[in-house]
Amino acid sequence: MQQPHLAPLDRDRLRADAVGFEVHVTDETASTNADLAQAAHDGAPEWTVHTTDHQAAGRGRLDRTFTMPRYTGIAVSVLVRPTEVPPTRWPWLPLVTGLAVVDTVRELGVDAALKWPNDVLVEDRRKLCGILVERVETSIGAAAVVGVGLNVGLSAEDLPVERATSLLLEGASTTDRTEILPVLLRRLRERLELWRDPASAAELADAYAATCSTIGRQVRIERADGSDVVGEATGIDASGCLVVDGVPWSAGDVTHLRPA
Repeated sequence: MQQPHLAPLDRDRLRADAVGFEVHVTDETASTNADLAQAAHDGAPEWTVHTTDHQAAGRGRLDRTFTMPRYTGIAVSVLVRPTEVPPTRWPWLPLVTGLAVVDTVRELGVDAALKWPNDVLVEDRRKLCGILVERVETSIGAAAVVGVGLNVGLSAEDLPVERATSLLLEGASTTDRTEILPVLLRRLRERLELWRDPASAAELADAYAATCSTIGRQVRIERADGSDVVGEATGIDASGCLVVDGVPWSAGDVTHLRPA
């Protein structure tokens, strides 16, 4: 196994390689999403990026916590101002983000896939990252803060839960965060530009379906009220909902999604 590249982000190299982005780097912060949301309120332009060497209080879907030791992961948030995209398409944002992460880690030699809506998994069970997309209302229109926490150099002893993994443990071609982050930003922007183009909706949906291991399986939906629904996941609808036995389910309606 390669040795992890545990070092601070090289700010000059990162900014030079992340063409088209305005990158802000901190030594430590509670949440890059919170930092970028404030910047959005202050008028930050689209494609502003906040990242850090240590995120102390990251959050995932349903307010689940997301933490990692210093220098072992990428915590990054990207600002998008897609005012031209209708609200019915916004629920696709977390799915598109997951697709961009899969693009990135496959480029690094790690064969990953998606579990709906945006869990990036290796061998359908080991999770590589957390994703949180938040809508922010600003004086110049609605914005999206797209947050990704990617496990890069975590050893087996560092993993927060047994089902987690990292690029190091999966044999990625590099664990240099300064090298990986610009790749992630480029892949994310490519997927987001497709999402913004109405003519590319079918192409994006096909790409997601080809990458999502949930589709075609019997699944169990666990709801907040304790009830379960079991059925076959047959696809994703235009609003990003998972269709199970003909019934669409939004991510907000699902506490856990498991194989049946």
